[in-house]
Amino acid sequence: MTRKLFGTDGIRGTANQHPMTAMTAMTVGQAAALHFKRGDHRHRVVIGKDTRLSGYMLENALTAGFVSCGMDVVLAGPVPTPAVAMLTRSLRADFGVMISASHNPYQDNGIKFFGPDGFKLSDQVEEEIEARMATNMAPELPAAKDLGRAKRLDDVVGRYTEFVKQTFPKGRTLDGLKVVLDCANGAAYKVAPEVLWELGADVIKIGVEPNGFNINDGCGSTDTAAMQAAVLAHGADIGIALDGDADRVLISDEKGHLIDGDQLMGLIAADWARSGRLTGGAVVATVMSNLGLEKFLQSEGLDLKRTPVGDRYVVEEMRRSGCNIGGEQSGHIVLGDYSTTGDGLMAGLQVLAVLTANSKSASEVCRLFDPFPQVLKNVRFEGESPLDKPEITQAISDADKRLEGTGRVLIRKSGTEPLIRVMAEGEDETLVSDVVDHLVDLISQAAAA
Repeated sequence: MTRKLFGTDGIRGTANQHPMTAMTAMTVGQAAALHFKRGDHRHRVVIGKDTRLSGYMLENALTAGFVSCGMDVVLAGPVPTPAVAMLTRSLRADFGVMISASHNPYQDNGIKFFGPDGFKLSDQVEEEIEARMATNMAPELPAAKDLGRAKRLDDVVGRYTEFVKQTFPKGRTLDGLKVVLDCANGAAYKVAPEVLWELGADVIKIGVEPNGFNINDGCGSTDTAAMQAAVLAHGADIGIALDGDADRVLISDEKGHLIDGDQLMGLIAADWARSGRLTGGAVVATVMSNLGLEKFLQSEGLDLKRTPVGDRYVVEEMRRSGCNIGGEQSGHIVLGDYSTTGDGLMAGLQVLAVLTANSKSASEVCRLFDPFPQVLKNVRFEGESPLDKPEITQAISDADKRLEGTGRVLIRKSGTEPLIRVMAEGEDETLVSDVVDHLVDLISQAAAA
């Protein structure tokens, strides 16, 4: 069957509207619980969330679904997405759940699952959960005496703080380093400043006053202007911006210049390769990563393996090919030696480790290559995607020919919104812009027809 609820990163939508309703959350909770219940032991699920107001509604609805199926619930409260993956394994839970819409505004929310191994679920498992939701689950529910229980987990911040600190090189500190840290008023607002401070940094905190409505609002990795300005205002050595669930990171150098995920992946990969820590001889990234990253890695004797957009596909390829670094241009970076999913704080620490080892400025260390000119525009549509129309297929083929040998075109449907993403990159910026504008016009006309 085709998934209708699950997209590239779980279920996502506007809070209190289908599919992001309390009823859907309870139903998917029951379906997931019944899918993962195997054996006669007391089953356990971990639930984490970010700081959105709707998190209360979804947390309680999911809890009701799990408990009704005899599943004990461990409530972790506001924690980064990678903390849920870590806790799922650490607590020997049957699976884990994160309630978050990541970098989206507060009106949106999402539900994503982790298996008992801490990895996000495969398309097949998500399809099986969806199929179960469409059935009558009442006969599978346990008797009243076998209902589950729910409890809060103490010192989640302490557990995750120690876990992340262990990824920083032993014997090294951040003493003398001034760091601006933007937590996006999101899930890492407590733990991220604590980690950097305990490692010795002078931390200037912004985006650490969540109120249920201000997550990702003028802050975080999707709006880095405040972080960049704070770096300059405080004379900081570096700026670190996380997103709402802290699985992404972007960096500002001491001059206030932004450094994206492609540069960060290249930096960490080159450092690990030189120290013999890189495995698989490659970095795994999505089709969105810049050609500049690919050329840089080739100059270091490394390959770039590309996957469809979505960190699940990056992780699947990392596991298949034995690579321990992967990620996305957006700053979603997976360090397989430590985590099963993207971890913005952990990736930020690896950048700081390179900085402290080289005694150089962030601008000297972090900017490794000149990106190819890249233009990305979105086309919103209603109903069926216009990409299958013959005139659009032909236009994309013509655009490929125009950039052949000097660049590439990538057209894809968003997995989380009704958008067509039109991207092109190449050596000639004027040609790239012209190609994208022409395709956007044609796709917009087809969508309106």
